Amino acid sequence: MGKKEKGAKEKGTASSEEEQKSSEEYQCTGNLEQDFTELCVRLGLIEIPRVVPRLRPPSTPSLDKTIHEDSEWSFHSDKDSLSPFPTKDRFSYFKPCIHIETDSEDSKAVREVFIRGWKIDEKMMGVFSKCLPAVTSLHGVHLWNVGLTDDTLTSFVTFLPRCTALKMIVLDGNPLPRQSYYKLLSEESLLSHVSLRNNNIDDEGAKLIGRALSTLKTGNRNLVSLNLSYNHISDQGATYISEGLRLNRSLLSLSLAHNRIGDQGAIKLAEVLGPFALTHEEIVERRRLLLEKEPIERQRSPSTSRKSESKGDRPVSHPSSTAIDKVDKTAKPSKSASKKKRKVSGISKKG
Repeated sequence: MGKKEKGAKEKGTASSEEEQKSSEEYQCTGNLEQDFTELCVRLGLIEIPRVVPRLRPPSTPSLDKTIHEDSEWSFHSDKDSLSPFPTKDRFSYFKPCIHIETDSEDSKAVREVFIRGWKIDEKMMGVFSKCLPAVTSLHGVHLWNVGLTDDTLTSFVTFLPRCTALKMIVLDGNPLPRQSYYKLLSEESLLSHVSLRNNNIDDEGAKLIGRALSTLKTGNRNLVSLNLSYNHISDQGATYISEGLRLNRSLLSLSLAHNRIGDQGAIKLAEVLGPFALTHEEIVERRRLLLEKEPIERQRSPSTSRKSESKGDRPVSHPSSTAIDKVDKTAKPSKSASKKKRKVSGISKKG
């Protein structure tokens, strides 16, 4: 019995290694539906979520075509309620799937990915780490209530720099024990819009986020909007965030709605929205940065340095013969003037 169990374990490990190798050998084409399905098959996943266009309400019917004539959409007159979902499968909405939004001009260019309500584990995150960077037009990723952990978020953050066009991340409804959301806001991050609503972020998480926004040494320079609404941030957490806003010059929109912030926290946030005095440490750090920038700016503008060097390295110029003649002519006094001087000198002597 023991030999059979060992043999089964060895076969399982061997098959998993082969599946891992086959998935790593696969070269993504940039077609999200094709790449995602192929990678899931190579990893041996049984239930593969479908990649479908994001459902939108039907547009206003034209004169020659009504909503009821549409093959994909129709309204059902059931006893309970009306359902504006496709008639092919009434419960397909509740099955795990990946909704995509494509470019209006190019239907193959995926702009945004929406995943809602099904768990993304390490194996699935590995699939996304290969197929999402291949989508060069990907602008936004929305992961709503997908059961992220600190480990899966770390895996997610590691391949984000390879998504060159990605600017927006939405991770609503994904509470993390260690509150590792600050990794999305690092100094190297190229994200412009981040939403972290309803994640049970407390003061400790706000402290980490505030440090990611800016410190004396580092700071995020690309983030434009940050949504932290529907969390558990109190006055202390608002103070941490206000400290991170002191030296941050990129953030334009910050939402802290539906938190636990009172008057003290609101005052701290209001203080950094207007002109404020720098601390001694901030002044010292600013002077140090200015001193470091001077040689860099000189290297960037070589024309001024070349001019100064050319002035110092020029040989002494010798006046030409024409210039000497001009000087002599101006220097030699006229004969009449010399005679007048002599007469004047003679008169003065006689006198």
